[in-house]
Amino acid sequence: MARYAMICGNGRFPVLALEAARRQGDEVVAFAIKEEADPIVASLAVRTHWISLGALSKLIDGLHQENLTQVMMVGQVKHASIFSAITPDWRLLKLLGRLATKNTDSLIGAVVDELRSEQIELVPSTLFLTSLLASPGPMGKHKPSRDQEANIAYGREIANLVAGHDIGQSVAVADQACVAVEAMEGTDAMLRRAASLVNGKDLTLVKVSRRRKHLLFDVPVTGPTTIEVMKECRARTLAVDAGRTLLLDRGALLAAADKAGISVVGFAPLEG
Repeated sequence: MARYAMICGNGRFPVLALEAARRQGDEVVAFAIKEEADPIVASLAVRTHWISLGALSKLIDGLHQENLTQVMMVGQVKHASIFSAITPDWRLLKLLGRLATKNTDSLIGAVVDELRSEQIELVPSTLFLTSLLASPGPMGKHKPSRDQEANIAYGREIANLVAGHDIGQSVAVADQACVAVEAMEGTDAMLRRAASLVNGKDLTLVKVSRRRKHLLFDVPVTGPTTIEVMKECRARTLAVDAGRTLLLDRGALLAAADKAGISVVGFAPLEG
């Protein structure tokens, strides 16, 4: 039996990861973010510590008290929350003061360095859910049309440029034109904004993994809710990085996509 700590954000990701850990007999202590995590995590972890978003000292002290040296970051923390809801403790305040920029990579990267200085290792957030990572090629019964393939090729180039600047992971494309770029509002809000701009044209949603080679944090995630929003917004294709994107509740997601006539496709991530 292995022992891990799990920093739990919002969404289904932490719930599914904790369920998978329990099935394989590993022990997980949850450090659940009060402003984000689903209360159900407390029933799935062996113990749960509820911490505020800015409580870095409490997190590190709790990890030492539990004698845990491996931790994973699982679930979303809304980017807007970092700016509106966070009240940093002295340790995080000191860390923030050293940052030249406060985007996701720099902020989480600094936290990772702080954990490492305390002999605490960050492990891949997908550790328990590798079976849910996107596979190459069409994953449902629908394949993209030639026009949709062109949208995907164009969208992947744009999405990787945007992701390279740590702005967002997704873009919406129509007729090989970038209609909307995801930033702090998240994928669903971006899709709805795109739909309001194209006067009923079909959209292609492209989600990428920032050309990272690791899965330690901020892993692209999609689930059945995204398919429902795509259906609402006339988005007919979802293209994601294979091996680096989590399809939460994968069976339900693909069944919903098949029913809605939406193609879900995985591609080898762009490198460089």
